[in-house]
Amino acid sequence: MNHSHDKTGKKHINVACIGNPNCGKTTLFNALTGSKLKVANWPGVTVERMEGETSYEETEITLVDTPGIYSLTCYTIEEKVTRKCAMDDDIDAIINVVDASSLERNLYLTLQLLELGKPMVLALNMMDVVKERGMEIDMHRLPEMLGNIPVVPVSAARRTGLDILLHAVIHHCEEGMEDYILDYPPEIETKITTLEAVMQENYPKHSSARWHAIKLLEDDEEVKQEHPVSVVHVVDRSYEKEMIQCKYSYIEKIMKEILFYKNKKAASTDKIDRLLTHPLWGVPVFLLIMCFVFFLTFTVGDALKGVFETGLDLLSGGAAAALKGMGVAGWLESLMVEGIIAGVGGILTFIPNIFILFLALAMLEDSGYMARVAYVMDSVMGRVGLSGKAFLPMILGFGCTVPAIMATRALETEHDRRKTMLVTPFMSCSARLPVYVLFSDMFFPGYEAFAAFSMYIVGMVIAILAALVMNRLEKGEANGSLLIELPEYKRPNARTIRIYVWNKLKDYLTKAGTTIFIASIVIWFVLNFGMGGMVEEPSDSFGAGLGRLLVPVLAPAGLGMWQIAVALLSGISAKEVVVSSFAVLFGVANANSDAGMTAIVDNIHRINPGFGPLNAYCLMLFCLLYVPCVATVATVRKESGSWKFTLKMIAFQLFLAWAVSTVVFQAGSLFLA
Repeated sequence: MNHSHDKTGKKHINVACIGNPNCGKTTLFNALTGSKLKVANWPGVTVERMEGETSYEETEITLVDTPGIYSLTCYTIEEKVTRKCAMDDDIDAIINVVDASSLERNLYLTLQLLELGKPMVLALNMMDVVKERGMEIDMHRLPEMLGNIPVVPVSAARRTGLDILLHAVIHHCEEGMEDYILDYPPEIETKITTLEAVMQENYPKHSSARWHAIKLLEDDEEVKQEHPVSVVHVVDRSYEKEMIQCKYSYIEKIMKEILFYKNKKAASTDKIDRLLTHPLWGVPVFLLIMCFVFFLTFTVGDALKGVFETGLDLLSGGAAAALKGMGVAGWLESLMVEGIIAGVGGILTFIPNIFILFLALAMLEDSGYMARVAYVMDSVMGRVGLSGKAFLPMILGFGCTVPAIMATRALETEHDRRKTMLVTPFMSCSARLPVYVLFSDMFFPGYEAFAAFSMYIVGMVIAILAALVMNRLEKGEANGSLLIELPEYKRPNARTIRIYVWNKLKDYLTKAGTTIFIASIVIWFVLNFGMGGMVEEPSDSFGAGLGRLLVPVLAPAGLGMWQIAVALLSGISAKEVVVSSFAVLFGVANANSDAGMTAIVDNIHRINPGFGPLNAYCLMLFCLLYVPCVATVATVRKESGSWKFTLKMIAFQLFLAWAVSTVVFQAGSLFLA
């Protein structure tokens, strides 16, 4: 094997981390490289090739993290990404990460990878779970039965065994891979040998001739297209079933020889799952858990936000005094204090609420619970014409819609992907939380958590109903069930939680310093300038003129104020900007403080005395359902490859937001009259 060298003369190798979903592959990648990638307990999170750097002794190593797959037989985009990486000639070695507590399931992919002929090391992850269950793995016999490849026990979460793993990778690269041949029946072996010779004749430099011969016998479409050869007299049908059976028979033989039970005991996971995955109680339990999460988000978050409010008040007052002392122009002082500090600073006061939400979601993910939610919702997804896998990106949408849209790559057909892209934005992302917090605190005192939590329920219900209507119009049938590995419940790993929460907060802060910063300046300008230059009253500004054009459209939904129209327009840049806009619109330094909320409510009532909880709830509904942020729209365009589909999605979501808000307001007005 030839290895490259960097500018310092050090040896450099490229290593791919490949394994089943939920085997701890990305956690191991993080532990080895220090990269801050998202780690979650369901397939589809790692949706594209990610790279990180590490080194051991005199060797520089580029590690490549890949989507989790069960087999090198590919159907989805993420599976194709991993297979392409495994076959890439630039990859010098493979770390096959397996869950030692579910070794039998993991070994099918292992046998396929061995047939590629690349140097490979087996990383036995989660050995602590094996010990907890009272099981024992024969670490001498296992490598013998896998062609004498290195087998290294590691714990990615506890960061143990990592140096031994890297040493084994480098040493195995230098030694090269011994030919590993799984014995198939004589008829199949004869055909493999013949096809291997054909491959070598047509592609003499090909490094995986035997693997390609096997895939030709399995009638693999991608291999036939990439390396066309004449197989008419050799391949008379697909031998895939027989070859799969051979692999599983050998896996069964391996397990009999290498796995021993000292004290076999029922896993506590099964007992817990009797309730959490129950067909009747599973969904109510999920809703209760999420309700508790929002209770914590408001109670604990609101208790902590006082520190941020005090800091913002000091900053705002100090900046105003300093600017006056410097004798700066009045417009510049207004821009700095009422525009930038009020807009950006007001968003930062929601950090405690955002932090609590992310912390709770991270713990639910890392414990293994979120995979259960997807499993429980599988039957619902099938009934409304969505793939069972569709709920995975929808759950991701609770954090951010952008990676959720990207996670639709886990779906097998373009039709399923587009349907899922259409409904995923209805899941309340974290950017909408400040809107819910602000208006729930202002108009639903004592019931803030329930008002905000209802938005998450409404979003899920609307997404499911929209999918159902589309399925009825298409006269479709229920799609296939979700195949998902339910991981063992485990104590959430502190490092994984810290990485997850920090990445989310960093994204939030980055958005505050970029998108929201720019949006706050733009909003200030459109509210302080009109046709004749700078205006005294915002009602004479460009913003007011634009808002008034939309008032007749929004009035049936109870949102007939030009200020609301401007805030909703600004929210297209980022949903948090809706809150920033209200702060700038009403000249409030801190919209999230008690004084700030009182000032906003007083201003709203001065303009529209009839604006009450029903109007506020319809505003929250509109923010939930209307056009997602610009970043999400751009991601939909990129993933769908179609502007036509993207524009249709925008039109659909705008109409739905208006229709639902209007129906709720009109019906609510009848009952409250």
